[in-house]
Amino acid sequence: MTSFRIAPAVADAFPDTLIALVTATGIRGHEPWPHTATALTELERRLAHGTWRPADETDPRIEAWHTAYRSFGTNPRRVRPSVDALGRRLAKKGTLPRINPAVDSYNAVSVRHGLPAGAFDLDRVTGDVDIRYADGTESFTPLGEPDTVEHPKAGEIIYADTTDVLTRHWNHRDAHRTRVTGDSTHVAFVLETLHATRDGGLLKAAADELAGLLAPHADRTTVHYLDSAQPHAVA
Repeated sequence: MTSFRIAPAVADAFPDTLIALVTATGIRGHEPWPHTATALTELERRLAHGTWRPADETDPRIEAWHTAYRSFGTNPRRVRPSVDALGRRLAKKGTLPRINPAVDSYNAVSVRHGLPAGAFDLDRVTGDVDIRYADGTESFTPLGEPDTVEHPKAGEIIYADTTDVLTRHWNHRDAHRTRVTGDSTHVAFVLETLHATRDGGLLKAAADELAGLLAPHADRTTVHYLDSAQPHAVA
């Protein structure tokens, strides 16, 4: 069992934060996931027909993350929140990347709802996970760059387990060690908003949608929520 915790200092600085923790066990990542495939192609079709566009930095959901990034010293136009970067890529190329069904599922939900999303292979996580301010001593190996080591600046918000950093700049980029692959069977997915008062219903709908995409291909799925009043959940 892995605990996810919002550190008190982060909860105090961003008191309207709400994080959905969607856990799937017994994932079968090598079988066809037709509902995920349909979700991706439907978004691309709507974009091509001009009936929908992904949220950009003029949207309040994205603008809130830009403001948060600036508050801890990150330039959000150079280092973009994941949902912002993914939406920009979709708007430019007209397609979303196909990585593997589990990753494709949360990418589709993320960009459709304009909410950052990420995931961690829990079999590769050590100890519990804290969403906290970096102290400057931590190390991070970016996804896809196993030979690279970065060091978050003190004051940057990170996801970290007892070994090192799992996500930099709150939700910009995940670590290589805990990446989700087609072989991952026990995965924690996160969806986030900084404005639960405004977007809590949207977040919960997105979490339910993601769980629905995962459920046919997993033995079990659960959904928990973390906020300033309940800053702890178990995956």
